[in-house]
Amino acid sequence: MSIGARGIQHIGVSVPDLDKARTFYLDLLGAVEVGPPLEWRDNPFIDDVVGLKGSAARQFMCKLGNACIEVFEYLAPRSEPQDPDRGVNRYGYTHFAVQVEDIQSCYQRLLDAGIRVHTPPAMAGITTDAAGRKHGYAATYCRDFFDNVFEIMEIYDDEQILPVWRQDEGVIVPA
Repeated sequence: MSIGARGIQHIGVSVPDLDKARTFYLDLLGAVEVGPPLEWRDNPFIDDVVGLKGSAARQFMCKLGNACIEVFEYLAPRSEPQDPDRGVNRYGYTHFAVQVEDIQSCYQRLLDAGIRVHTPPAMAGITTDAAGRKHGYAATYCRDFFDNVFEIMEIYDDEQILPVWRQDEGVIVPA
């Protein structure tokens, strides 16, 4: 029996440098900060919620199209450094994906910003029919400034991958 979930409200990401994360999420991806940033230390309620005793952190929430991303820098307890090449086959959350309008220009902008991209996007997945309408998608995985994996996707009407944005429509809710 379903628990009654209606959608994903946000995705949480832990980073070692909140200020640098703002540059990535707000400046580079184009997310918009929502709500006031949060900081805590010595808060037994939050310790119980996050399952960490003696936690202290700084956080901001941002909205990117149809979803929010909550970004944390835990000051205590500090995390061990992440393996920069951690495989996406490892158990747990492996990545989030963002839809972009032009994957080739996005790819170049990410490279120019110092973002590591696994491979250039393969454009063969996007076709154009006789009427000039595009179909399919192109995608590639990237790693942010902290080696967290994210995916960039250019998506047109496709049976397998549903777009969340269309030119001249803006954000859409997949059916």
